[in-house]
Amino acid sequence: MPFPAALLWDVDGTLAETELDGHRLAFNRALAEAGLPWCWDPATYLALLPISGGRERLRFFLQQVEGAPPSAARVEALQAAKQRHYAALVAAGGLGLRPGVARLLKAAAAAGIPQVIVTTSGRAAVSALLEQALPCSQPLFRFWVCGEDVARKKPDPEAYRLALAQLGCDAAQALAIEDSSNGLRAAMAAGLCTLVTRSASSAAEPVEAFSAAAAMVDHLGEPGSPSVVWHGPACPDGHITLSYLQQLLRRP
Repeated sequence: MPFPAALLWDVDGTLAETELDGHRLAFNRALAEAGLPWCWDPATYLALLPISGGRERLRFFLQQVEGAPPSAARVEALQAAKQRHYAALVAAGGLGLRPGVARLLKAAAAAGIPQVIVTTSGRAAVSALLEQALPCSQPLFRFWVCGEDVARKKPDPEAYRLALAQLGCDAAQALAIEDSSNGLRAAMAAGLCTLVTRSASSAAEPVEAFSAAAAMVDHLGEPGSPSVVWHGPACPDGHITLSYLQQLLRRP
């Protein structure tokens, strides 16, 4: 069997550890700027994280604490402020790629494997991250499917199905790389073999939530920082490679 016909990459938690030290801080700055009395600590943010999408997260939280749904205009204003603060945080250089991400992206590009982004994040947030952390990303990705491109966000498979349709690719021959159980559920519902690379934001999720993944690792691995395989085929050199992904597609 050849290498995967395509790689479909999640962003937050997969490409970079953006959730706790990026998006959470940006939400808090937006809430403070609006004169609101709430500050999301890590535990609060992790509890909100299964709600995909910034607008959806804000809407849910405000309804919970205020007892009534917020207006659409208020949510949009808070989300716009949050995106502005997130871009500033990223521009400050505090969010880098996770181990092995750049290595695997470049190896797949060199092998001619189409790669796309499939994320619930907005296009502006993805652009801000990649411009800072991976300025050479434009030739690496064919296209992005972002939160504003779909009606239903992960764990719904709509974004992955849209990406596969745009690629003209059979799901059975492609592979998704995700970090969360929501992402895993979305990818698998679209028929994709999935590698889970657990992040700081998904570490609190039970291991059982990832049992259906083809493999689960702590990161993709770099020289001097080998990856640990939680389940799936052994990875003797500690680096997730194209050959390792090929093994995952062979598994029944």
